[in-house]
Amino acid sequence: QAFFCLLLCIPWGSSCPRSCQCTERAGAKAVLCSSRRLEEIPKDIPRDAVLLKLDANSITRIPGNAFRHLSHLEEIDLSRNAIEKIDGAAFKGLAAGLRSLDLSGNRIRSIPKEALLALNAKLRLANNPWHCECALQEVLWEARLDLDSVRDITCHTAPREEYVGKPLLQVLDAGVNFCSARQRTTDVAMFVTMFAWFAMVIVYVVCYVRHNREDSCRRGEYLRPLPSAQAHAE
Repeated sequence: QAFFCLLLCIPWGSSCPRSCQCTERAGAKAVLCSSRRLEEIPKDIPRDAVLLKLDANSITRIPGNAFRHLSHLEEIDLSRNAIEKIDGAAFKGLAAGLRSLDLSGNRIRSIPKEALLALNAKLRLANNPWHCECALQEVLWEARLDLDSVRDITCHTAPREEYVGKPLLQVLDAGVNFCSARQRTTDVAMFVTMFAWFAMVIVYVVCYVRHNREDSCRRGEYLRPLPSAQAHAE
């Protein structure tokens, strides 16, 4: 952190987003866009940026491939924005070098797990109105979360009222498994679908047999008078 602070004192001579400040030290380049009233991520960020600070703005969405051309980034700070939606490919291209990603203090209720699980960065997800579900549980267990902030990941909404307002880690430690609940729901839906399909097959077979039986009866009634008519003719 002290190293990145030194970057604030040295201006860049290269291109820089109009609303940001860019600094450089020993080849490490920082783009500082804190508190600039930005509503989206700037599109003209230099490709060799190492640090990107976008905190305390009004950004509401992180679209797919938002940082794809920034393969040198090691730290992204998106804290204290108004982010509500994150695309599944939002951080595509950052998996190798990114070390820190701060998404705390936003309006994120849910996030595609594929957006985070591919990253090796340390994640800060605290102070968001999370909806506790299977995808968030998988992120908690499999992603590299910052240990100092993991207890501040709280259930703003949940499948059961008793989980609301509690830290997700506490809920999971109590034995709750949101993924198994989803699996049960999937199993029930599959059973209902199979039962409906089986019932349709039975109805079709019954109708087919009944139709053939009616055809046989009509054919028999048609052929029955033929012998007597032939005998009368003789």
